Amino acid sequence: MALLSPLGLPKQLQTEAISLSLLILLFLVSLVLLLKLSRRGKLKLPPSPPKLPIIGNLHQLLGTLPHRALKILSQHYGPLMFVYFGHSPTLVVSSVDMATELFKAHEIVISNRPKTTAAKIFVYDCRDVAFSPYGEYWRQIRKISVLELLSMRRVQSFQHVRDEEVSCLINKIRCSCSDRSSVNLSEMLLAISNNIVSRCVLGRKVEEENGTTKFGELSRRLMVQFTAFCFGDIFPSLGWLDVLTGFTGRLNATARALDAMLDQVIEEHRISESSDNDRKDFVDILLQLQKDGMLGTGLTQDNLKAILLDMFVGGTDTTATALEWTITELIRNPRVMKRAQEEVRSVVRAGKLNIETNDLVHMDYLKCVIKEALRLHPPLPLLLPRETSESVKWRGYDIPAKTRVFVNAWAIQRDPEIWDRPEEFLPERFVNNPFDCKGQDFQFIPFGAGRRGCPGMSFALVTLEYVIANLLYWFDWKLPDAAARARGEFEEVIDLDVSEGFGLTAYKKFPLHAVPIFYSP
Repeated sequence: MALLSPLGLPKQLQTEAISLSLLILLFLVSLVLLLKLSRRGKLKLPPSPPKLPIIGNLHQLLGTLPHRALKILSQHYGPLMFVYFGHSPTLVVSSVDMATELFKAHEIVISNRPKTTAAKIFVYDCRDVAFSPYGEYWRQIRKISVLELLSMRRVQSFQHVRDEEVSCLINKIRCSCSDRSSVNLSEMLLAISNNIVSRCVLGRKVEEENGTTKFGELSRRLMVQFTAFCFGDIFPSLGWLDVLTGFTGRLNATARALDAMLDQVIEEHRISESSDNDRKDFVDILLQLQKDGMLGTGLTQDNLKAILLDMFVGGTDTTATALEWTITELIRNPRVMKRAQEEVRSVVRAGKLNIETNDLVHMDYLKCVIKEALRLHPPLPLLLPRETSESVKWRGYDIPAKTRVFVNAWAIQRDPEIWDRPEEFLPERFVNNPFDCKGQDFQFIPFGAGRRGCPGMSFALVTLEYVIANLLYWFDWKLPDAAARARGEFEEVIDLDVSEGFGLTAYKKFPLHAVPIFYSP
């Protein structure tokens, strides 16, 4: 006897009925899309690679990293390219000329962000700095973030946090020096990045000394889910599939857990109310601004939590990725490592127990090293997407409203027409070079550009310089013996794997293991 489903039908028939229903639904969706596209037939769109029904150009991104795939496509179809990611029309900008014109002539039109499902759930319907719509609310919280949370004065006030966390890192690495065992630098750099940002934002470590890691686990889960495939973002009419597959439920579960923890953190700060202005974290500062009436009446508890979550997520993974790639390139390039170490050790006086922030001012070559690492490995190779608020005419092309806009910073920063030997790690290219990463030089935009560029740039750069300087001062670095023999450690450039993984950032796919040798000044 055939097994019956709860509907009274044999299970095989029910499965076939569901499959037929899905096929009919997909046919109807494709028909609607074709009708919409036919209405746009009169528009003169930028060059576009061939696309498939329903999925558009998604198949051309399969099996590779998006920034690399889009660079290859742009070499065939031009630096201003129109593609379809499912139902989403998308403009891809891949040259410095196009990026310059985009940010200077059309920035207001592209100052919105697309509202993704994850962003709506995680940051309270996009009430944060990164995803809130362009307008008065965004200007208000952006101003608060830049002036009160991420100004250079505030960044310097958190130096005690960097001192303490770097000291813990150095002591941990030093313990491995006696037997010359290798350490997992990728893991350590992620931990210190998370702890510095978490302490500055929330007043607590991601991973406490007693081993509790709940917030760290939640933050990592959020980072993975932020970039996971979502039917509703690609095919809006199929958003119900996210519910059916459990994806929406998983997003909501993570969001509820984060929400409860943020409520707890804010309540603890309301009760304790730190009086030491130089030791206040972001929660203290926001609550003080709210108490003084500087936030107005429109910012609720959810608004505060959205801003705090934004600061945490925006600062942890990106900083860890930049640290990891910088050390990776230094180990790959012994000549550069030696010159950077000589500079750091000549600046820091022998016998000092720690590097001071004033020392960093005199480490010009170290700054060039970090710039070059950010050029080759921008943490966000595709800048966070923009969205056109209205239709715009550009270079004779029609760009419809609600078009997503991606700027391929990775492609621009490796463009051979701009950079000499673009695939090589050459910090000397930045010596006496006026290029900076503040978003005004569009050939070098690791932190984005324009109104919606990263407000945490100063915070990130100080952390990068301070952590890298300490790692270079206190240790010499070698590859593990087996790896060194296989890769020729004493060659000019070591053949070290630099494959990328892709989540919120383009991180190093395989963890970096290295042997520290303690340096005694």
